[in-house]
Amino acid sequence: MASAGARPEHVVVVGAGMVGLSAAWFLQERGVRVTVLDATGVAADASWGNAGWLTPALTLPLPEPAVLRYGLRAMLRPSSPVYVPLTADPRLLRFLVGFARHCTESRWRRALAVYQQLTPLALEAYDALAEGPHPVPEPTHVADPFVAAFADVAEREVLVGELQAVQELGGKVAYDLLDREQTHALGLPLGEGVVAGLRLHGQRFLHPPRFVAALADSVRARGGEVSAGWPVRQVRETASGVQVRGPAGEQVSADAVVLATGARLNTLARPFGVRALVQAGRGYSFTVRTESPVDDPVYFPTQRVACTPLGGDQLRVAGMMELRRPDAPLDPRRVQAIVAATRPMLRGVDWAARTQEWVGSRPCTTDGLPLLGRTRSPRVHVAGGHGMWGVALGPASGRLLADAITGHPVPDVLGQLDPLR
Repeated sequence: MASAGARPEHVVVVGAGMVGLSAAWFLQERGVRVTVLDATGVAADASWGNAGWLTPALTLPLPEPAVLRYGLRAMLRPSSPVYVPLTADPRLLRFLVGFARHCTESRWRRALAVYQQLTPLALEAYDALAEGPHPVPEPTHVADPFVAAFADVAEREVLVGELQAVQELGGKVAYDLLDREQTHALGLPLGEGVVAGLRLHGQRFLHPPRFVAALADSVRARGGEVSAGWPVRQVRETASGVQVRGPAGEQVSADAVVLATGARLNTLARPFGVRALVQAGRGYSFTVRTESPVDDPVYFPTQRVACTPLGGDQLRVAGMMELRRPDAPLDPRRVQAIVAATRPMLRGVDWAARTQEWVGSRPCTTDGLPLLGRTRSPRVHVAGGHGMWGVALGPASGRLLADAITGHPVPDVLGQLDPLR
């Protein structure tokens, strides 16, 4: 085994979502042997049912001033876009206090400045996945048009203000403001509730389950092992490396480990000095059929609902933010809230015939920034806390972490994602 601080020959990655598999893929690019372990399987949680957007313009910190404008009373309603059930859980209450402290304009802009260093790396990392021996065969798709639709012109100003903030910090954002007629002329199945739009340029999307499965296949084809049904219970540092242990005492030894366990990150990372809280920000999705094929995504910012074409007449409808324990059952009231909010905005949808109802736990931090880098141990590394942006930023994060682990140069932004902060 390699000595502490030396370039590792073998790394165990705990977590087979987009972030963990991306770290494994790029470690392989650097000549490292990888073993990926997951309690359930590939894309078993937040990587499966999300919207699959690769949208640098919309990859923004989750703690934003608009969240506080909902008001505490609104957040206690199951129909609210941001829902916090009444709880006495002290851990969740500590998270909410920390999250609220970051929902100010100044702190949101500071976090946004970090995102503006990350997002240019996102599409580059996806392009890298499509190159070289054993590339990921599942494509990403250019979104043209990519439309945000609104029930009121005034509602659009919130998104315009966020995009202007991105531009002020050097981000490249191109968009057009559309009136009612222009928005409906784009050929999307928009309902009568839509009276204004905003068309973004330079965005992409993908089919999440297919892409993550293809990424896992690529890791295997390059000689990596991806094992399902392997719930890691303990990570222990040894004199010569690390031991990763399962519930029955089974273990895998390696030179280093990457913890990419999503909303459950704290369990394994805390013994190595990671004190930042990671809370499940649960999102919902389901699939509906449309009267005619839909080729491009549609976003309803006020309703916080994202619609992504899955091919043919299938449309994934995703949204909501629910701060609750990750293993809580699906709450049908949240699905009904998405339907009620979206029904006036889309036409030609059979809402009663929806399928693949899903809830998944997006790993959120109080400051809205990912946790990426080494812990107190030089053998234990963390990749998580991406909130809603695990798909958008997963490959970029995996590439950054792989470079850091193998001693390659990394940009300064990695220091601002320090898991020990």
